[in-house]
Amino acid sequence: MVKDSISNLIISLKNASMTGKETVSAPATKMTISILDVLKKKNYIDGYSLEGDDPKKVAIISVKYENGNPAIHDVKRVSKLSQRIYKGVKNIKPVKSGYGMLILTTPKGILTDKEATDKKVGGEALFKIW
Repeated sequence: MVKDSISNLIISLKNASMTGKETVSAPATKMTISILDVLKKKNYIDGYSLEGDDPKKVAIISVKYENGNPAIHDVKRVSKLSQRIYKGVKNIKPVKSGYGMLILTTPKGILTDKEATDKKVGGEALFKIW
């Protein structure tokens, strides 16, 4: 049983993109669905679909490739179950000089680093992706 669904999601996406898989599945929770919405909006994945009934719902995610190269090069989990990392608006820095992004959970929902600074909110830093 996976305790950290966010880590499971991002590592599954990274491994699938590095091995050339077209799709990957991950347990679907409200948090993972919100994260997938942000990743789709920012063109890191092609899309996703939900299968199964509520207690065991699964997200089938289409991995995105651009000219044969994966859109996801690497991911790094920032906040863990054992240590939560919170960022204020003034402490949010660009990832990879603006080529990547930081995903945060804020009072206004799951946002990227740029959206959080535009809306002037901070929150828990979930992971970096580039």
